[in-house]
Amino acid sequence: EYSYGQDPRILTQMEFEEKMATLPSRQAAPDSVVMIQCVGPGEQFCSRICCTTALKNALKLKEINPMAQVTILYRDIRTYGFKERLYTQARAAGIRFVHYEFDRKPDIKLEGGINGEPMLSVKVWEPVLGRYLQLNPDLLVLSTPVVASPGTKELASRLKLPIDMDGFFLEAHVKLRPVDFSSEGVFMAGMAHYPKFLDETIAQAQAAAARAAGILSRDSMNTNARVAVVDAAKCVGCLTCVRICPYDVPKIKADSAGVGSILGAAFIEPAICQGCGTCASECPAEAIQLMHYTDLQMLSKVDALFEASPDYDLIPLGAIEVH
Repeated sequence: EYSYGQDPRILTQMEFEEKMATLPSRQAAPDSVVMIQCVGPGEQFCSRICCTTALKNALKLKEINPMAQVTILYRDIRTYGFKERLYTQARAAGIRFVHYEFDRKPDIKLEGGINGEPMLSVKVWEPVLGRYLQLNPDLLVLSTPVVASPGTKELASRLKLPIDMDGFFLEAHVKLRPVDFSSEGVFMAGMAHYPKFLDETIAQAQAAAARAAGILSRDSMNTNARVAVVDAAKCVGCLTCVRICPYDVPKIKADSAGVGSILGAAFIEPAICQGCGTCASECPAEAIQLMHYTDLQMLSKVDALFEASPDYDLIPLGAIEVH
C-alpha cells in the first residue's frame, strides 16, 4: 500500500526510526519528510501508539535537522494522556498537519525525476484550502499499526478464551475485571490485550501478577456451591451439554455408565463449573440439575408463590375514623 516496497525512500516508522539512529552525520538527515497515518489495518482499528510514535520521530528529525520540513497526513491524532505534550511540541516546532478523509486518501506516484531516479510525489486533498496539495519529499514514512499475533486465534481456541473483532484478547469486564478472562485462572497483560505503551504494559502486568498471586497464596479455595451435577443413570450421552457449555466444562467419561448401562456418560467438574445453568436447561433427558436450583426446589417455589392466601377479616371503610 502507498507503493511500499517499490522504492527505498518509502519506509515504515520503525525503519525510519532505525535510519535516524544510524545517520552518519547531521548533513545526511533528510530535508523533507511526509508521514501518513492509519495505514493498512489501521483503517479498521486504532492502534493507539502510531500517532505518538510519528510525533516522536518527527521531533527527533527536527532536533537533528531544524530546517527539515515534516508534514503529517492524518485522519485523527490520538496522543492521549501526557502524550498530548508531544503534539503541542510538534506544532511549536513547525511540523505541519494535514487532515485527509477516508474517501480521499493520499495518492503516491513515482514518475519523472532526474538521472533515472523517479520523483516521489504525494498528492493529498486539503479540506481547509479546498484544493489538492502536491508534496515532493525526500522520504515517505508510513505509520503501520500493531496487529494481533497470528497464533492468537489458535491459543484462544485451545484455552477457550474470547477475542475481539481485531484479533486481540478480550477481558471479562473493561472496568471491574480488566486483567481477567471469563475463564477462571487465566489473566492477560501487555499487547496480547491491545496495543499499548510500555508503562501501560508494566502496570497491567503488575495487576495480572497480583491477581495470580492472590490465588497462589491460598492454601485452599472456596468454589461456587451452585454447580451442575449429572445423574449418570439418566444420561444418554447426546453431547448437548458438551456443545452448549460456554466454559467447555462438561466431558464424556468413557468409564461412566449411562442409560441402559451403556458406557459414556457426561461428567461436570465442580471446581470449574460456573453455575450458569445452561446445560441443565438444555439437557433433553433432564439428567442435569443445578444445585440449590433443582427442578423440585424451583417447582416448590412456584407452587408457594401461587398458593391461595388465607382470608383476612376486612374492616369496612365506614368503621375507620379519619382525622
